[in-house]
Amino acid sequence: MQNQHAKNLSILLLATLFVSTSGVLGRYIAMPAEAIILCRAFIASILMFVFCKYKKIDFKIKTTKDKISFLIGGFLMGAHWVTYFYALKLSNVALGMLSIYTFPVITAFIEPFFSKKRINIVHIFLAILVLIGVYILVPEFSLENNELKGILFGILSAFFYALRNLMVKKEVTKYDSSLLMYYQMIVVTVLLIPTLFFSDFSNTVNQLPLLLLVALLTTAIGHTLMVKSLKHFSATTTSIISSVQPIFGIIMAYLFVNEIPSFNTFIGGCLILSTVIIESFRSRK
Repeated sequence: MQNQHAKNLSILLLATLFVSTSGVLGRYIAMPAEAIILCRAFIASILMFVFCKYKKIDFKIKTTKDKISFLIGGFLMGAHWVTYFYALKLSNVALGMLSIYTFPVITAFIEPFFSKKRINIVHIFLAILVLIGVYILVPEFSLENNELKGILFGILSAFFYALRNLMVKKEVTKYDSSLLMYYQMIVVTVLLIPTLFFSDFSNTVNQLPLLLLVALLTTAIGHTLMVKSLKHFSATTTSIISSVQPIFGIIMAYLFVNEIPSFNTFIGGCLILSTVIIESFRSRK
């Protein structure tokens, strides 16, 4: 039993590592946020289609209710990504990634509305720790401050992400995680097609290697493994453990784009990381 838990936890942490590449890539790709997401979703949908075909996964959606759920889940995923990439563009990798990790707070409070579970007091305590960590990150409470705008976009992104995870949690027992991601990528691509008429895609060819990376590493591999983890952990537990993602992202940002976190970022990051360690041990029970 413990070996299986360790395996499931390892998959979740590996998923978190791959997803965390979005911070550096989102900051580094020289294109508008909505243009990046359209390219990312389109490329990822092709990769997921090939993989599902190779694994001989049934593409059939069983019920109309599931079709609606897939559609809403795809919309929430697209909204999460666009607002998240705006957060990265307005602030930096550290603040953008850490602000999105208010989503454990949101998940802890709204998961009981999606399941029969009661609100867990420990989850609320851990979620509040994450919130305090984010509060420490805020440099100045002024809407003229781009870093604050970035944090607010990060929190909005967190709300969309929490809702999306809770919706996917209901479907992950009925459908393969790769198939769920494939259909979500199709929905995101279709919804963002109008951006072709007003966003700037002139740099797409130059940025193609990075777009391929974000589609493959972050999306096709990282998010699919993350969805798979929802089979073995509650949405709240998954969100709290995956809060280690900003730590990975900050390290990558330092190594690849030379972004050095401030002292407040270290303090806020340590608070967020402590919730991950606590919940990792708690989830073994």
